[in-house]
Amino acid sequence: MLELSHVSFEVDDEGQGREIIRDVSFTVPDRRFVVVTGPNGGGKSTLARLIAGIRKPTSGQIFFNGEDITEKSITERARMGISFAFQQPVRFKGIRVVDLLRIAAGKETNLSLTDACEYLSAVGLCARDYIEREINASLSGGELKRIEIATVLARGSVLSVFDEPEAGIDLWSFQNLIEVFESMRKNIRDSSIMIISHQERILNIADEVIVIADGKVERQGPKEEILPGLVGTASAVPSCNAAEEAVK
Repeated sequence: MLELSHVSFEVDDEGQGREIIRDVSFTVPDRRFVVVTGPNGGGKSTLARLIAGIRKPTSGQIFFNGEDITEKSITERARMGISFAFQQPVRFKGIRVVDLLRIAAGKETNLSLTDACEYLSAVGLCARDYIEREINASLSGGELKRIEIATVLARGSVLSVFDEPEAGIDLWSFQNLIEVFESMRKNIRDSSIMIISHQERILNIADEVIVIADGKVERQGPKEEILPGLVGTASAVPSCNAAEEAVK
């Protein structure tokens, strides 16, 4: 279980402290699919980076399975089972897809091709076409996103955090991404998933929704309670059509 307790984060703005995250407290229980949403500039991506360890809170604590991880590094958190997927996946010239999957699984030399192919198939990619491809500019944004998700699966993460996975991909890739997340939701066992997103179709997959606005938790609860107040509210969640336009 992930727990944030009175977490705040501020940056120096011309000699003045400016709060981005303000006294945020919430929990992400085990075996839950949680979506964090809210207006642009509300602090969602900063919150994801605080959880991953890319940034450190100015105050407050972050606990993971009962252990205080506030001061732990990205690497230490990864070893504990926390994975983070960026808005724009990194390209690795000279590294093949199979190599990346082996690194993610911690089996640089002995991850079988069969296992690697299963991870690719799970995200809707034909393993035969991708297993030997390089992680370079020849791959589209949608392909990179799905390969990145395959590495998360290979890592066997306890908590997977995705920062706006729909960013920068076309409508066809967005549809495939939704199918991947729906499959992950159905197969949650001893893990949890947190997605930073304002896309209605991703919100519809959630068990719980957390609304972040102006750096604070505005609302949190089951999807059935939170979504009716969000859909159609321009300041929180764009309509389905607007969401689809945003990813074209």
